[in-house]
Amino acid sequence: MVKSATPRYTKSTLPEKTCLACGRPFAWRKKWKNVWDEVKTCSERCKGDLRRDNRSGAPAKS
Repeated sequence: MVKSATPRYTKSTLPEKTCLACGRPFAWRKKWKNVWDEVKTCSERCKGDLRRDNRSGAPAKS
C-alpha cells in the first residue's frame, strides 16, 4: 500500500479559519486544497460583501 504525502483529515480535525466578512468560522473544503492559504471568506456572498465594503471604504463587519 502506498502512502500519500498529504495528511489525512477527518471532519473533526479539518483546519478552520474565520471569515473576514462575517466573522464566522469555516472549515477546509476539498476544492480549496491548493489555495487554502489564499482563502479569506466562507462563501461567494461574503466575498462579494467584502469587495463592496472595500470599494466603498467602509470597514469590514466583525
